[in-house]
Amino acid sequence: MMFRRAVDIFGAIVCLTLVSPIVFVTMVAIYLTDRGSIFYLQERSGLYGRPFTVFKFRSMRINNLPYDDVTEIRSGHPLVTPVGNLIRRFKIDELPQMLNVFKGEMSLIGPRPTLPDQVERYTPFQRRRLEMRPGLTGWAQVSGGIDITWPERIMLDVWYVDHRTIWLDVLILLQTFLVVFRGEQSYPDRLTQAIEHAQRLQANGLDQAETKY
Repeated sequence: MMFRRAVDIFGAIVCLTLVSPIVFVTMVAIYLTDRGSIFYLQERSGLYGRPFTVFKFRSMRINNLPYDDVTEIRSGHPLVTPVGNLIRRFKIDELPQMLNVFKGEMSLIGPRPTLPDQVERYTPFQRRRLEMRPGLTGWAQVSGGIDITWPERIMLDVWYVDHRTIWLDVLILLQTFLVVFRGEQSYPDRLTQAIEHAQRLQANGLDQAETKY
């Protein structure tokens, strides 16, 4: 645990150092093209469902619409600004979450943090994805991401929770760079593997989340 935390902090420092010019240009571009707040803050559920505030670069025009009305934002959405389309395409909007990594609320790799009202609707099996810190990137994001359904992403996340290794994390990091430059790509074999794992857990009665929340 201490080793992974040290890796998170070191990795976040290295990443922020390397992308600091991009961060600066993004902040200026957001302010000049769509006056208003540079950052977007939102409550998410983290480890064991504990709430925390996630940081993102604002990619959408300021609005008062409920989240459910603007979720699953894709290219060309009318609320997304021109700069927002660019930073979302290359995942730049997620870079401020390095602050969440420093604070210990997130990890570099893990299931993406989700909304509290979604967590309230989780089944016992789905709640198992909350058994580790949420990440900047994860197995579901490099195995289909927005091109697969939420239940499918959650099954991939639970598979990752039960199979996490250093080498798997290295693979996720490498494939994250491919996603940034190439876009999402589905892997049916990974999804099949996750589905079969979910079925085995449920058949053996091992699909319950740890009772720490």
